[in-house]
Amino acid sequence: MAAPIILLGAGQASASCAAKLRALGYDGKLTIVGEEPAAPYQRPPLSKKYVSGELAVERLFIRPLSWYGEQQIDLRLESHAVALDPAAHLLTLADGSKLPYSKLLLATGSTPRSLPSEIGGRLGNVFTIRNLADADAIAPALKPGAKLLVIGGGYIGLEAAAVAAQKGLTVTVIEMAERILQRVAAAPTSDFFRALHQSHGVTIRESTGLAELLGADNRLTGARLKDGTIIPADLAIVGIGIIPNDALARDAGLAVEGGILVDGQCRTSDPDIFAAGDCAVFAWRGARTRLESVQNAIDQGEHAAACLLGAAPDYDPKPWFWSDQYDVKLQIAGLNRGYDSTVLRPGKRPLSQSIWYFQGDKLIAIDAMNDALAYALGKKALEAGRSPDRAALADPASDLKTVLA
Repeated sequence: MAAPIILLGAGQASASCAAKLRALGYDGKLTIVGEEPAAPYQRPPLSKKYVSGELAVERLFIRPLSWYGEQQIDLRLESHAVALDPAAHLLTLADGSKLPYSKLLLATGSTPRSLPSEIGGRLGNVFTIRNLADADAIAPALKPGAKLLVIGGGYIGLEAAAVAAQKGLTVTVIEMAERILQRVAAAPTSDFFRALHQSHGVTIRESTGLAELLGADNRLTGARLKDGTIIPADLAIVGIGIIPNDALARDAGLAVEGGILVDGQCRTSDPDIFAAGDCAVFAWRGARTRLESVQNAIDQGEHAAACLLGAAPDYDPKPWFWSDQYDVKLQIAGLNRGYDSTVLRPGKRPLSQSIWYFQGDKLIAIDAMNDALAYALGKKALEAGRSPDRAALADPASDLKTVLA
């Protein structure tokens, strides 16, 4: 009897791959191996509605638990893979189990970067947000009047800051770069969200480095910044990026460079091992690319399913992202990598605008804040390869449908 296809990792990429495999008619053995006790669930709400208590845990799950049985999928939870032998087609788990596979998908995701213990990174009440356990640990600490320090002004940190500010905490965000969101967005988008947070009482400190976290009895009491300032804090949330989980692949001799290298077929340097999601690096538009988004996890997971069953076109993602902060929904289409100019288009209502990214004359991405029409039309223009006239785009009186036609 043929060995199963094994999907290592129980996140969005594996869940999408499993569903697609069955939809494409694969009726062989299929196993999902995951480290967490929970079936695959959505991660984006963790730092938003879930940690704020607005979303029940049941609504996080991508599929009901019964679905896996109905689809004859062997769901192995709380199982940690410790070794991979590509030559023997064998995966070894921490409990000593050895799982043979016919083909393997590595959807091992990523791990949040943490602060070194030497500067207080292991103190109590210092958190990162990646999984259900993280969010469940943070939620009880979000008490009105408490002092939260957010380290890192990226989307995860700002989403956490928004939740905490709305719950009545005193929130300070420190960002080492010159501006928040510097790694992922243009200055006008940073300006928008800086002003938004400040309007809710959040203190934003940019160009500010952390010297160390301070504690007593192994619990956080504050932070000392590199300029000597002391900030009192009852809890800290660290949002300073992620590290792709590629150690198993590296130890198995697969090609790894800032993630697991795959070709357009999601295939690693081993012909029977594939990778998808946060952990996978692929060539796209002339550059090695690793996308940290639910869009990529879904689309690349589904693409991997087609590739596991045979040839498919090369993966050509259409990136989109979103972030919810206060009453602002940010929707992003495209990837702004390599942009050299932007156009700001005011929206039709307060807290509404869009930022359009260009590389030369080519439109490559859009950030739309509370402007669903701009996002939808911009996304469509990107997919069609259309680039609008900048002057017309910047004029709020112009008809966007006409500008993008």
